[in-house]
Amino acid sequence: MYSSRSNGAQPAAGNMFELDAIAACFIGGAAVTGGVGTVVGAVVGGLIMGVMSNGMQLLGIDLSVQQMVKGLVLLMAVAFDVYNKRRAVSAR
Repeated sequence: MYSSRSNGAQPAAGNMFELDAIAACFIGGAAVTGGVGTVVGAVVGGLIMGVMSNGMQLLGIDLSVQQMVKGLVLLMAVAFDVYNKRRAVSAR
């Protein structure tokens, strides 16, 4: 989609979108250990990341701060997943 919006395919067009893609999957409900998650969840996670990125861009937040915020959101999503797994195991 990025190539079509920029009106041309470039070999490096998708660089630096790895963090967004991984964060979108974890926000959407994918598990750190694998085997859990849905396509709908990944799409919802992608929408959340897109809105967050667009909002920070419109607010004029520096790119390095944007990356830190995205990293913190990713860490919170992973920590929440690990917490839920531990809670489910201890409840058995």
